[in-house]
Amino acid sequence: MSTLVLALIAGAVVGLALGALGGGGSVLTVPALIYLLGFTPAAATTASLIIVTVTSATSLCSHAASGNVRWRTGLLFAAAGIPVALAAAALAARLPGQLLTAAFAAVAGLAAVRMLTSSAHEDGFRPVRPVRPVRAAGAGAGLGAVTGLLGVGGGFLAVPALVGVLGLRMRAAVGTSLLVITVNSLAALTVRTGGSTPLDWAVVAPFTGAAVLGAWDGKRLSAAVTGPVLQRIFAVVLLCVAAFMLADTIR
Repeated sequence: MSTLVLALIAGAVVGLALGALGGGGSVLTVPALIYLLGFTPAAATTASLIIVTVTSATSLCSHAASGNVRWRTGLLFAAAGIPVALAAAALAARLPGQLLTAAFAAVAGLAAVRMLTSSAHEDGFRPVRPVRPVRAAGAGAGLGAVTGLLGVGGGFLAVPALVGVLGLRMRAAVGTSLLVITVNSLAALTVRTGGSTPLDWAVVAPFTGAAVLGAWDGKRLSAAVTGPVLQRIFAVVLLCVAAFMLADTIR
């Protein structure tokens, strides 16, 4: 199978996950770029930020039009995460690729377990609590660190945090997480842009285009399938990816 076809297929899957779940796109992008398309871990994390920034910004517009974005909560998350994301991105440039891959696998695995063991709530089953700035800022800082260090948007952690910590309903958490992903990814990208790692734009461009189109289908999927079902499906996929990456780093 040609590299272009692989990039298009992987991009479509990433976009589908991002549009449906408000996260997960980047956590699937990095292993796809490394194991399917031959990127180094450093190049994969940088390319992932580009792909996810464009895709999440596009999907954010769709969710905002549907009224599923809580702007105040999302901006609190993003503002707290920006300085941490910048510092973590600078640190990541000095770490070996194998360590980054192992850390990525560990974070992805923990997120998968968290999603499988937590009780996901659909609209109407969870009371909405008022936003607490301190809790929102603390969670946002943690997500910024993950974004900057590992080149992921943080949506796979943002959605559970927005639901479990701040009490948002699932659809609002999905839409709001896209705002957080866009801002955090842009911040981390400012540090990585102009670095010494070259990118293969013949792969990155079609991957991004397919992801953008897939995100629109993901948005429709999220409206047709209940939040808990989507969360469990994604958690299982994420756990398998994390196990594969961790096994690859220790063999």
